[in-house]
Amino acid sequence: MIDRNGYRANVGIILLNSKNQVFWGKRIKQDSWQFPQGGIKSGETPTQAMYRELAEETGLQPGHVEIIGRTREWLRYDVPACWTRREWRKNYKGQKQIWFLLRLLGRDCDVSLRNCPHPEFDAWRWNQYWVELGSVVEFKRQVYRQALTELSRLLDHEAGLGCAAGYREDARPTQIHQTGTAKTRK
Repeated sequence: MIDRNGYRANVGIILLNSKNQVFWGKRIKQDSWQFPQGGIKSGETPTQAMYRELAEETGLQPGHVEIIGRTREWLRYDVPACWTRREWRKNYKGQKQIWFLLRLLGRDCDVSLRNCPHPEFDAWRWNQYWVELGSVVEFKRQVYRQALTELSRLLDHEAGLGCAAGYREDARPTQIHQTGTAKTRK
């Protein structure tokens, strides 16, 4: 569904564990990492789309998570023409997203990246909430900052989240999970 301004409706998911670390998925056969996200289908609410995308991309079901909150408004980013399907180029500008902040109630072993015929990710990791966004494709970085900043108001800042200016270049995950297998990073 592309709106009259050229933006496709989409949801983004910031998934937290009990340590307020965020879930990052590594795009299949690429060296870029991102949060789960995906389009809203005709007739779906943003919440319904979020649960569907969560299940497709992480294998997690509604009982595995609780919704902490969502962005108040749509956040938008433009997609460069070289990333756009040829048949969409006349009327497509990019994505408009509602971002959800979720808390994992389940366990790491509940995550399954092979939950649909065309998986998005081939590895995943937990990382600090405020982390350098250099591994995110450049045209999405500002929306990631906006979503993280807006949704951080819903968390207990005493948990060590810091502030939006607190992105750390040295923040590295302790584990990378590849198709369900934990791999310790040194």
